[in-house]
Amino acid sequence: MKMYTLNNGKTIPAIGFGTFKARDGEEAYKSTLSALQAGYRHIDTAAIYGNEESVGRAIKDSGLERDELFITTKLWNTAHTKQEAHQALNASLSKLGLDYVDLYLVHWPNPKSLRDGSWKRRNADIWKALEEEVALGRVRSIGVSNFMVHHLEALFETATIVPAVNQIRLAPGVLQEEVVSFCKDKKILLEAWGPFGQGELFSHPTAKRLAENYQVTVAQLALAWSLAHGFLPLPKSVTPERIVSNLEVPQVALSFEDMQALDTLSGVSGAADPDKVDF
Repeated sequence: MKMYTLNNGKTIPAIGFGTFKARDGEEAYKSTLSALQAGYRHIDTAAIYGNEESVGRAIKDSGLERDELFITTKLWNTAHTKQEAHQALNASLSKLGLDYVDLYLVHWPNPKSLRDGSWKRRNADIWKALEEEVALGRVRSIGVSNFMVHHLEALFETATIVPAVNQIRLAPGVLQEEVVSFCKDKKILLEAWGPFGQGELFSHPTAKRLAENYQVTVAQLALAWSLAHGFLPLPKSVTPERIVSNLEVPQVALSFEDMQALDTLSGVSGAADPDKVDF
């Protein structure tokens, strides 16, 4: 599999397996195990997904060596202090059954309860905790998720480690150009969650036409678009056949005109405003 090199020199598989909305229990376990058996080596989960235990069980039952895998989880909005961030990582590692994670992300920049402006102090404090966890070896790389430019600029006022990753909503028709440009300038890798939109792509006439032209599935077209932009897509599926298909992205060279058509695709759900989400 193609690898990206992060700004700290560590490598990360260029396609990850997303587990958002994979219910804890057999669904999350079976889909993650199927992904590992299909060849995925990058698994993305989060504390709020509620499936870390099932993901961890699949990792264990896969029989793969730990150093073959790249595992990401995320810090939820209820952690507001350094101590709470350390405790949250403890809980995630315990549920995953791991001694360390390869990537730990701050899930959202501005929790609803901190919209009096105290989110800046919160992010500075928990980022310090994440930097300490890197020094302890329980986290190999740290990053953020759903951060816009003003959130990153505030974080940079106190951070000593630049985020390796910003995981944001990116898909054909959802190209967040301002934050994408900012992150690329800072050598922060952009991960694309929801790389297929919210399902609209599969019935979108332009996406269907282009997929047919390139002789790929709509999902493969969307993944090829992400990779062409230098993004790291995180496709999610619970269907074994689709799990395999999503990993087998052909070497599609999308034309300039077709990239533009996908960049500006209408009718795809946009990204939520992280300063207004209801959590």
